[in-house]
Amino acid sequence: MSDLTDEILWKSLKEGDLASFSILFKKFYASLFNYGLKISKDKVLTEDALQDFFVYIYEHKENLSDLDSIAPYLFSSFRRFIIKKINKRQKHIMVRHVDSNIVDINFTAEEFITNQESTTFRNKNLALLINQLPKRQREVIYLKFHCNLKANEIAETMNINYQSVINTLHKAIKNLREDVAIDKLLNY
Repeated sequence: MSDLTDEILWKSLKEGDLASFSILFKKFYASLFNYGLKISKDKVLTEDALQDFFVYIYEHKENLSDLDSIAPYLFSSFRRFIIKKINKRQKHIMVRHVDSNIVDINFTAEEFITNQESTTFRNKNLALLINQLPKRQREVIYLKFHCNLKANEIAETMNINYQSVINTLHKAIKNLREDVAIDKLLNY
């Protein structure tokens, strides 16, 4: 049953099929958790928000729209869900305000690590360079390369238009290339 298309999986979930819900949960939990953690910087809050998010989806399954692709819906909905949780929590505790238009994602070197030492060195430098990018560029890079979302799915997730995603991704890659070129000049 795990080889179902997104459309069939979503339709089955809407009809109350617990197996479909389980597949959806297992398929998207890790990537949504990592994305939420980038937004909140708090593991407990992210886990609680994600649990509540999936409960909300199941409880409101009859009211969900039909979908061809599940990922953009889940990422954009969870993004709004966790930002609301953070801002609600802010009323009770002094926590940093999260602007729903610009999420501040930072990368760690571990997200780029492979088994080779030279690759590890390059990955640490890449993480440093990516963290110097503007917030929106970092979020687009994260959604593109870590969550494997397509440009139209990123646009839906971030609530911006398709061309803005393309332009932001292009600027981010251009900035990284320029930074790498400058870094190479300084190190030689």
